[in-house]
Amino acid sequence: MTEILAALATGLLVGLLFSAFKLPLPAPPVLSGIAGIFGIYLGGTAYQWILERFFS
Repeated sequence: MTEILAALATGLLVGLLFSAFKLPLPAPPVLSGIAGIFGIYLGGTAYQWILERFFS
């Protein structure tokens, strides 16, 4: 839970700073960003599954 709150606070701070300096936000569009995060999660899960299934 602490990691989630730290990530949220960091994201909020970065968003505030970028907006204050009138810079574009350093984030992908919402749908493609969510798809990318989901893909990273699936890749990590698949890697662990492959290691356990075939190499242990």
